[in-house]
This record gives sequence, C-alpha cells and structure tokens, in this order.
Amino acid sequence: MILGNVVLGVAYSPADVVDILRQAGIEDSVIDLDNRKLIEWLGGGPEVWDPPAGA
Repeated sequence: MILGNVVLGVAYSPADVVDILRQAGIEDSVIDLDNRKLIEWLGGGPEVWDPPAGA
C-alpha cells in the first residue's frame, strides 16, 4: 500500500488494508474500501485478492 509517496505495507486481504490504514493514523470513520475516490485499486477492487505467492 502506498500513501502519497510512502510505502505503508503489503496487504493480502481487506482486513490488512484496514489495519495498515489504522496504523497510518486514518480514522475508522474515514476508511471505506468501496470508495474509489479514496482508494485506487490496481488489478481489481476490495473484492479481488490473489493468494500470496507460494500459497
């Protein structure tokens, strides 16, 4: 996950995305994984996840 030019972490699930955003200081009331104006998804959206390599 990248916020601006800062790499915040790697997410393997929607829960990981929420955890990383919380750790970055984003309040729960602002976190909306379906809001495409707030989150730019590459290769899908919050419902599309590939298993980690080797899984």
